[in-house]
Amino acid sequence: MPADARLATAPGTPAVDHPSGLPKIKNRVQLLSQGHLSSRELVLDVAEATLERLDSYRIIRSMASLDGDLLRIGTRAWDLTTKRNVYLIGAGKACNQMAMAIDHTLGDRLTRGIAIVKVSEETDFFHRTEVHVGGHPLPNEAGHLATQKILEMVDSAAPDDLFIAVISGGSSALMNCPVAGISVEEEAEATDVLLKSGAGIYQINAVRRHISQTNGGMLAKRIRATGAELIGIGISDAVGNPPSADIRVPSGNYASTPIGPDRTTLDDARQTIADFDLADRLPASITAYLAAAGPEAETPKEFPENTYFLLNTVPDLCRIAKETAEERGIPAYILSSFLEGESKDAGTFMASLAREVQAHGNPFTAPCIVLSSGETTTQITDSSTITGRGGPSQELTAGFALAAQAVPGACMFSIDSEGTDGTSAAAGGITDSTSALRAKERSIDLRAALRGHATFEALSELDDAVITGNTGTNLCDFNILYIPAGSQGTPTPPSSTRTEGRTP
Repeated sequence: MPADARLATAPGTPAVDHPSGLPKIKNRVQLLSQGHLSSRELVLDVAEATLERLDSYRIIRSMASLDGDLLRIGTRAWDLTTKRNVYLIGAGKACNQMAMAIDHTLGDRLTRGIAIVKVSEETDFFHRTEVHVGGHPLPNEAGHLATQKILEMVDSAAPDDLFIAVISGGSSALMNCPVAGISVEEEAEATDVLLKSGAGIYQINAVRRHISQTNGGMLAKRIRATGAELIGIGISDAVGNPPSADIRVPSGNYASTPIGPDRTTLDDARQTIADFDLADRLPASITAYLAAAGPEAETPKEFPENTYFLLNTVPDLCRIAKETAEERGIPAYILSSFLEGESKDAGTFMASLAREVQAHGNPFTAPCIVLSSGETTTQITDSSTITGRGGPSQELTAGFALAAQAVPGACMFSIDSEGTDGTSAAAGGITDSTSALRAKERSIDLRAALRGHATFEALSELDDAVITGNTGTNLCDFNILYIPAGSQGTPTPPSSTRTEGRTP
């Protein structure tokens, strides 16, 4: 199998262009208006090409087709003459493109679709799918109402119906329906507390999944009760999952989300509350429910009757970016796909690594690209300290900027791969060894921005905030560090010939 066969086309099917035809990084010209432009251009080229290859619309359209009454997905096929209704369910930060791909494939053979997205784009278009904008990172009433529509559709199903569900990260907040006795507002409050607690995503999900009627496989359990068939297509943003295999072959290791078996347990949820001292910070209704919940409240652990396709996992980001960089003649190394911890500290570490590489050739020789993925977090113990907007990736790049002044030409790109970072509209940021000086010249206090979690405002003033919109994937954080050789660290003057989407 060719190196990119898992992400290109299935045998006998043509490559498919995305209907928008737009570059992933929307403000490339702005990002190349200052700083070390040769470093920035290389990093942005690698990022753009990687995101293009991970676009779920292209991937699904390459592996799914409708031939008369025969629906083919990967190596499997379904005779739709045996199905009364075909329903589409979708939720997640990459759901726009995933749901469009199925909707466009099925056309009039789709009975009805309901998709819950984080951001609706002008380029999205559907034939028979309703699109609802829910809340993320905090669940809201709009997402709850859309979820109730999904549950009504599921409850009306019969054994000769088929559900196709497309799920990516963010579905826990977007598709929200708390158990009886817990309100949407209380679920949102709990999510806010959990996200600011310093807990990892596994711990956060352990709590969220066990207070939900849909999350943690509870939606699949409800579909099972009707006797209908379920096909799940997912993108896994769980740190620790192995790289994806042949995506045309159904996955035997699909887990979590509303449609798959859940690996977290009630005991995990209770332990999270204890470990992070959350008993007095979470709504009383939630702590009381979890304390009293019995075995009947446990999430399902297996669905052998369902068919699942896993498109991508977090390590795919680094693998594909490495291939992309090396195609451009730049040595690339994967540092980790397990990167976690405090975001600003991760940025400081990346600058220290760049300095060691450039100064002493350890552990890599410059010039090179160092890649990482995972999910760094920002701990906020007191919300009154927040003075603006931002997110983990922007905090990582701000932390890098403060420590990278001694590494000429070093450039750090970090985004939340789905296109929105934290509470901001930016995907993340890009900074280099000149960013701290430029900030000082403009009276922008990066340290104050980090203390107040207002890095979006700071990076936007520096023209260092990366804007993408929906990228079509959702694989946690995507980090690219470029380290030039010591003699390559001279800033390049701006050029009026640079244009959006330019590649070498």
